[in-house]
Amino acid sequence: MTNRVVLVDDQPLVRAGLRVLMADTPDIEVVGEAANGAEAVRITGELRPDVVVMDIRMPGMDGIEATRLITAGPAPTRVLVLTTFDDDEYVYGALRAGASGFLVKDMALEDILAAIRVVAAGDALIAPSVTRRLIGEFAARPEPARPARPVEGITGREREVLVLVGRGMSNAEIAGELCISVATAKAHMARLFAKLAARDRVQLVIIAYEHGLVAAPPR
Repeated sequence: MTNRVVLVDDQPLVRAGLRVLMADTPDIEVVGEAANGAEAVRITGELRPDVVVMDIRMPGMDGIEATRLITAGPAPTRVLVLTTFDDDEYVYGALRAGASGFLVKDMALEDILAAIRVVAAGDALIAPSVTRRLIGEFAARPEPARPARPVEGITGREREVLVLVGRGMSNAEIAGELCISVATAKAHMARLFAKLAARDRVQLVIIAYEHGLVAAPPR
């Protein structure tokens, strides 16, 4: 199956470089490009790609606001943010806006392609080790007033799984911690996605921190 991608970056050379590098990848097709957030929202609505690879710093509407708008619909396109580890503030904003993860601009092409496939398949890009650092920082930052996501309606076991997800554990690690099979851990994850209306693992981690189920690590 071909993963349809839209590239969003205000630097034409960045977009052109990514397009050329992806041209020989049979399962990834660049179907559109945008130079700013407003254009990205419009093109995404028209083309309905599987993944938008989104820059953050752009003139006019930035990538965070564009991500919020793109992921707000009933069948949202998934967004990968293009950033650097030095721009943590933007990463937190992007995760809050609904991004499924982020890419580093200087990462290897193979890693970029793998990340697109992971997100297109419905998972989150951020690895557990990175999740611990990012979400720990994320949780310590102020959040604008908004209705809290409800956590009622989940079972005790699902709550245990949610706590472990918030600690950055993989499905295999959760299975080992709770003495259950990996398949059972995945089933609990699927029910948490449905009950909490979470798009992916990143959002479950955010929910766990926002509701105080996991304490942020020392900074």
